[in-house]
Amino acid sequence: MISYQITAVDPVAHLFEVSMRVDAPAKQQEFWLPAWLPGSYMIRDFAKNIIGLRASDEINRPLNIQQLDKQRWLIEADADVLHLRYQIYAWDLSVRTAHLDQTHGFFNGSSVFLAVRGKEQQPHEVEILPPKQLQGWQVATTLPRIKGDDFAFGRFRAADYDELIDHPVEMGTFTLGTFEAGGVRHDVVLTGRHHCNMPRLLQDLTAICESQIKLFGTPAPFERYLFMTQVLKSGFGGLEHRASTALHCSRNELPKSLDAPVDKDYRSYLTLCSHEYFHSWNVKRIKPAAFTPYQLESETYTPQLWAYEGITSYYDDLMTYRSGRVDRDSYLELLSHTFTRVYRGAGRLQQSLGESSFNAWTKFYKQDENAGNAIVSYYTKGGLFALYLDLTLRLETQGEKNLDDLMRLLWQRYGLKGIGTDDDSHQQLYSELLGRDASAEFAWINKAEDLPLAELLAKFGVELKLRSSSSNADQGGGDVDGLAIGFGAKYKAEGLGIRIVSVANGSPAHRAGLSAKDLLIAADGLQAGAQFEQFLQLYPQGGSITLHWFRDDVLMSGELPLEAAALDTVSLLVRDEALVPAWLS
Repeated sequence: MISYQITAVDPVAHLFEVSMRVDAPAKQQEFWLPAWLPGSYMIRDFAKNIIGLRASDEINRPLNIQQLDKQRWLIEADADVLHLRYQIYAWDLSVRTAHLDQTHGFFNGSSVFLAVRGKEQQPHEVEILPPKQLQGWQVATTLPRIKGDDFAFGRFRAADYDELIDHPVEMGTFTLGTFEAGGVRHDVVLTGRHHCNMPRLLQDLTAICESQIKLFGTPAPFERYLFMTQVLKSGFGGLEHRASTALHCSRNELPKSLDAPVDKDYRSYLTLCSHEYFHSWNVKRIKPAAFTPYQLESETYTPQLWAYEGITSYYDDLMTYRSGRVDRDSYLELLSHTFTRVYRGAGRLQQSLGESSFNAWTKFYKQDENAGNAIVSYYTKGGLFALYLDLTLRLETQGEKNLDDLMRLLWQRYGLKGIGTDDDSHQQLYSELLGRDASAEFAWINKAEDLPLAELLAKFGVELKLRSSSSNADQGGGDVDGLAIGFGAKYKAEGLGIRIVSVANGSPAHRAGLSAKDLLIAADGLQAGAQFEQFLQLYPQGGSITLHWFRDDVLMSGELPLEAAALDTVSLLVRDEALVPAWLS
């Protein structure tokens, strides 16, 4: 047995304290901490937050610790029991590591629990203790409970280390709601100040969860599920786990009343919940062979992330529509946003989906101001590829088959059996459904080209309309007119001008000489402001105007060509009502 005790020992200093006991250790016993956690493909070096690691034997004699590298330690001792004690600095307000203050505590096990080399497959127990300084705190986690009432501090168990670190923990004073979907209890925990109408949220999540369970079939792959959300002034993100998800949202993304329409903010939160819930099947159980088991001490490369994040990104919006939470126009608007995010990046013509997946560790998760010119997201373009596969299958089988059938086959042949997918598994199953070889369709994974979706969508009564952006805030969708004169840079208002965030290669901004971080202060002798793109519309096409900007403290200038704005914004418009039900019935 490997046992742990974790305490929020000093919330003001953001310190958890962990003590652990190892029975029958090896004479040379190694300990290690993961460098990354499943679902977030970047080396995070959690061990940097360990403070004051100490070891002793069964009679409390101190033992020497030899550090082997950034995340491994070796203890040499002829002892029946080893005790370790250390603290974790927890001040990362994210869904990935650990955070602790006077308002709440949160942690993923991968960032706080040392693993015992050679004993990872043994049972693990953990006792979670409350902070002594604070009263009224509760605990939310899906770790199987040994002792204590629901949401009380107590003792928990895990079959092995992998299970131990796949159940995040939220503690504090939180709002709790419960609903049932597919015969399974689901809990919702909201931490932080909010004005959420909980009955409305439970109603909408019930519909989404039931739709997804219905897609894959009962029983659901968990006995209980937990949505835990940290509510912030601003924030967005989520991370999937085998029976729960950790989420961040802003206060305005939660529903305020039982009958209010689903606005764009609330729609965003529902889509996030839908995305992470779909991962319960697609990546937590249906997963690449490279992830079975996870190797958490260094990068694990796979070209398959398009299938796990891309397909999930296609279904997250789709399931909000199928469950009746949003109407068809809202769904098409959401899909238009996905198209637009892809089409606005020249990187889609530089990097393929397979390359994007494989290089997630360095390129996708470590983006800089040139990312739009160099890479494509396996989330967004992967979602478009999933749409391409869905529409192709529906068209060729006259509606007898669709992408749901592929997901069910993956679940039955891989997820339920605990077998990881190979690089060609999706293609093989898709070929089986299609009734022919699908090499031509799956060749798009390795092409840095736009998918032929306009023609496919037209066969389902939907026009893919390419237009120019109507403003710096335009995300796509709607039947609106775009701007005539283009700029080609993202920016934000700052001080006496606008700060350039990124510049598209080949754009007017690029040819004028602008770069990310420049502070543009004047155009044609007038101060540049937040409505800069609208200002450009005052000029006719042709010719140029002079720009002045600061790069650091150096004043620079250049000529901005006045050219037609790029057609990089997508609107999906229904043109034939009779054809749409073959896709969106």
